[in-house]
Amino acid sequence: MATFLYRIGHIAYRRAWIVIAIWIALVAGLVGGGVALGGQTQESYSIPGTESQQAIDKLAAVFPQTAGASVEVVMKSADGDPLSSSAHRATIDAMTKQLEDVDGVASVLDPFSKYAGDAVSKDALTAYTQVQLDKASTDVSQKTIDGVKAVGETGKKGDITVAFGGQVFQDQTFGLTITEGLGVLFAGVVLFIAFGSLLAAGMPLLTALIGVGVAVGGVTVVSAFVPVSSSAPMLAVMLGLAVGIDYALFILSRHRTQLARGVTPEESAATAVATAGSAVVFAGITVIIALLGLLVVGIPFLSTMGVAAAFAVFIGMLAAVTLLPAVLGLARGRLIPKPTSRIAKRALAADEGGKPTMGRRWVNLVLKAPIVAVVLVVGILGGLSIPALSLDLNLPTGASEPKASDAHQAYEMLADGFGPGYNGPLVVSVDITQTTDIQNDLDAIRDKLSALDDVASVGPGIPNQTVDTAIIKVIPKSGPDDPATKELVQSIRVLGPSIDREYGTPITVTGQTAVAIDISNRLTNALVPFALIVVGLSIILLMMVFRSIFVPIKAALGFLLSVFGTIGVTVAIFQWGWLADLLNIETPGPILSFLPILLMALLFGLAMDYEVFLVSGMREQWVRSKNRSADGRGDARGAIVHGYQHAVRVVTAAALIMFFVFFAFVPEGTGAIKGIAFALAVGVAFDAFLVRLTLVPAAMALAGRAAWWLPRWLARILPNVDIEGESLQHHLDDVDWSRGQHGAISAEDAVFGLDDARIGPLSIEIPAGDALVIRGDASDRRVVAATLAGRIAPVGGRVQVLGAPLPSESSRAMRRVTLVDIAGAEAAFGDRTVGDVLSERIELGLPWYRLSGTNGQLRVWISRLRDVLRMPQLAAETPIAALAGVPRAAVLVAAGLAERPGVIVAELGEMLANEPATIELLSAVSSLAPASTTLVLTAAGLCADDAIGPRGAHTLDLDDLAVTDRKALLS
Repeated sequence: MATFLYRIGHIAYRRAWIVIAIWIALVAGLVGGGVALGGQTQESYSIPGTESQQAIDKLAAVFPQTAGASVEVVMKSADGDPLSSSAHRATIDAMTKQLEDVDGVASVLDPFSKYAGDAVSKDALTAYTQVQLDKASTDVSQKTIDGVKAVGETGKKGDITVAFGGQVFQDQTFGLTITEGLGVLFAGVVLFIAFGSLLAAGMPLLTALIGVGVAVGGVTVVSAFVPVSSSAPMLAVMLGLAVGIDYALFILSRHRTQLARGVTPEESAATAVATAGSAVVFAGITVIIALLGLLVVGIPFLSTMGVAAAFAVFIGMLAAVTLLPAVLGLARGRLIPKPTSRIAKRALAADEGGKPTMGRRWVNLVLKAPIVAVVLVVGILGGLSIPALSLDLNLPTGASEPKASDAHQAYEMLADGFGPGYNGPLVVSVDITQTTDIQNDLDAIRDKLSALDDVASVGPGIPNQTVDTAIIKVIPKSGPDDPATKELVQSIRVLGPSIDREYGTPITVTGQTAVAIDISNRLTNALVPFALIVVGLSIILLMMVFRSIFVPIKAALGFLLSVFGTIGVTVAIFQWGWLADLLNIETPGPILSFLPILLMALLFGLAMDYEVFLVSGMREQWVRSKNRSADGRGDARGAIVHGYQHAVRVVTAAALIMFFVFFAFVPEGTGAIKGIAFALAVGVAFDAFLVRLTLVPAAMALAGRAAWWLPRWLARILPNVDIEGESLQHHLDDVDWSRGQHGAISAEDAVFGLDDARIGPLSIEIPAGDALVIRGDASDRRVVAATLAGRIAPVGGRVQVLGAPLPSESSRAMRRVTLVDIAGAEAAFGDRTVGDVLSERIELGLPWYRLSGTNGQLRVWISRLRDVLRMPQLAAETPIAALAGVPRAAVLVAAGLAERPGVIVAELGEMLANEPATIELLSAVSSLAPASTTLVLTAAGLCADDAIGPRGAHTLDLDDLAVTDRKALLS
C-alpha cells in the first residue's frame, strides 16, 4: 500500500491544479445537487421485525385512519377559567374548525367529543385535541405543519395557551452556529502552535473543510431519496472536520520533518503520503469498518447514521492522501522550516542530549514508576465508569427537546394536567377474528389491562370497519422514558398468551413508546456483542500491524477503559444532571439509545489512530535496535522513549484538535448531537491523554521485550501490514539500483523459486536486443522465465526488467513483457487458425482507438511469417494444428511479438528434438523480433550458437548449478 500511495502522492503533487479542480467540482456538484433535489432530513424511528413495528404495519392496513402521523394540540387556560366555559368552548370550536380546513389533516377529535375519552383534565384547565394527518411523519409537508401551528394564534386571542406535540414537531433541522466555528478556530490555533507557520496551519483546515463540503453534499443528495436522520449531516460535519484535520496533520507533520532533514519538497510530499498516509488509511479503514458494523444491528435510522459517518471519514481520508499533496504541490519549498526554527531543531534532535522536550520529560517520569502510572490510570477511569452502572437508554421524547420548543411545552402541559403517561400512550392491537362476543370480550380485556401496575387508564376497545381488529388505548402512570413504562410494556406482553387462551384474541402492544422501548432493548442487547466484535477486530488488526500479542491486547483493554469512563461521565452529566447548567443541558434524562454503540464505533477508530502513530515509532526503533545488538535482544526501554518523543507532539495536537472540534458542538448542539459530541470529546481526551500517552508507555515498560513477542506459527498466518513504509524504502532502493543498470534485464544476487526450493543467487546483465537462452529442468526454467516476465516475485536479491524493479513494479513489467508457452499452448489449439491467434494478440497490443487497424497488422505479420519460414502457402485461414513443429512455434512467437513487447519470454518446451530444427526456430524467432526486442528463450538442451544472427547471445544452464546453493554469474 505504501508504494501505491507514494505514486498517488507524486501524481497529486505534479498535477496539483487538476486534483484541486476535481475536488472543487465534487463540492459544487454534490452540494448543488442536494439543493436542487430538495434533500431534507427527517426522523424515522422504526425497527423492522419487532412486535411493536409489526403491529404498526398491520394497523396501517386495517386501520387506515391511524396510518398517518398524529398531533396533539395541547391547550391550557391562561386566565384561570375552566376550558369548559362558554368563551373557551367557542375558541376551541373555532380552533377545531380551523384545523379541519388544513390541507393534510385527515380528522380532528375535539376534546369535548364523546369519542375523545379523557381529553380534558379533572380541573378543566388543560385539554388536548387529537389531530390525525393523512401522511406519515416523514412525508408531512411544511405547509401542513404551518397550518396546524396557525391555530395557536386563535387560542392566544381567546386566552388559551397552545402547544403542539407529536413527532412532526420535534426539531429535525441541522445548522451550524458560531460555537462550532470557534471549534475550528481553536483547531487552527493548535495547528499554528504545532507547525509555527500560518501557511502550514491553514492547509489541514482547507482540506478538511473541502472534504466536509463533499460529505455533507453527498448526504444531502441521498436524503432526497431515502429518510436520513437530522443527526446524520451534523455527525458528518463533526467527524469530517475532526478526522480531516487530524489525518492531514499527520501527513503534513511528516512532510515538514522530512523537509527539515533536507528531502526535496516533491519527494518529501510523496514519501509523507506513503508513510504517514499508510497509517491514515489504516486508521480510516478501521473507523469505516466499525461504523459500517452498525448495519448489523438492523435499525434503519442507526444504519443511515453509520453510513453517513463512514462516508465522511472516507472523504476525509481521501482528501488527506490526494488533495493535501496537491496543495503541497502549490506551496512547494515555502514550507521548508528555517534552520533556526523550533520545528527544524526538533526534527534533527537526537534521542539523547540537548534540552529534553515536555514529551520526553513526561515519558521519563512515567517510566520511573510504570506500575504507579498503570494503577492511577486504571483507578481514574474505573472510578469514572461507576455511573455507567445506572445507564438508562431511550429515544428522544418531548422532554428532551429544548425548553422553549413546542414539543417540550406540550409535553410539560400534558404531564402537569393529566400525568406523565399521557405523553406516551400505548396502543394494544386485538385480533377479534375468532370471537363472536366482540364487545364483552373487549371489555374483559380492558379490565385485565386496567389491573396491571402503572396503568392510569384504559380506553374502550374500538373495532375497525371490517370488524377483524380492535385497538385499546392504555395510558401509563409513568412517562415514556420511565423504567416503569418499560415494565408495563413487558407486563402486557406477558399477559398476551393468557388472553389468547381465554378469549381467542391474540394481542400485541405498539405505539411510539413501545417502538422506542423495543429499539432501546435491541440496542442494549447488541451492545456487548458489538463491543466484542470491535475489540476482536482491533486485536486482529493491531496484531497484523505490530507483530505482537501484548500490544493489541493492551490497546483493546485501554479502549474499553476509555469507553466505560466516557459513558460514566456522560451518564453523570446528561442523565443525573451534574454540571448540566454549565454545559447548557436544559433537560437531563435518559441517554440516547444509540449513543453507546455509536461511541464504540467512532472511538474505536480514533483510538487505533493514536495507537498506530505512537507505537509504530516504538516498533521501528525496537526492530532497529534488535538488528544492531550483538545478542539480538534489543533495547525495549529505548524504543519506548524514541517512539514516544517523536510522536507525542503530533498525537497531542491531533487529540486537542478533535477535542475542540467535538466539544464545540456541545453548548449549542441540538437533539442527539449534543450528547454524541460530548461523549466523543471526553472519549478522545481520555483515550489520548490517559490511555495512549500514559498507560501505553507504562504498560510497554512493564512488559519489556515480551511486548514484542509473537509465536512463529501465528506470524506465518497473519498477513504483514506495512504501515511504516518499510516496503516503500525497499522499493525506492530498488528503483535507484535499476536506474543505474544498462541492460534490458539485470539481476544482482537474485534468488528465484520458493523459500524451500531456491534457484540462485544469480547475477546477470542482458543488453537490450540480445538473447538469453535458459537451459535446464523444465520446472526450474519455467520459474525463472515467469519471474523475469513479472508473473512470480523473486525470493531475494534484485531484479529489473526494462527499468522496472521486481516485484514492486511487476505490473509495469508485465505490461511490457510477453510470455509465450508454446508447449502449454498446444492443448488449446483446437480448430483455431493462424489469423485467430495473431488477431487476438494484435488487439492486446493496440490502444482502443486503433483497433480498426487489426486487419492491416494481421496482413503484415502473415507476410513476415511467409518470408521467414519460406511458406508462401501460409494464410490467415491455416489451422494451427496443421502446422509442423517449427512453423507452429514461430507463429506463436509471432503472436507474442504482435503485442509489441520490449522483452519476449518463450518457453519452447521439449519440442526441439534435433539440431536443424533448433537452428531453424532460433533463426526464425531472431528474424521476426525487432532488433530492440530482448529475447528470453527456454528449452531443454537449447544452444544459441550462431543461430540467432547478429544478436548478442547469452546462455544460462541451470543444470550446472548446485541444488541447494545455485549460483551463476552471467554478463
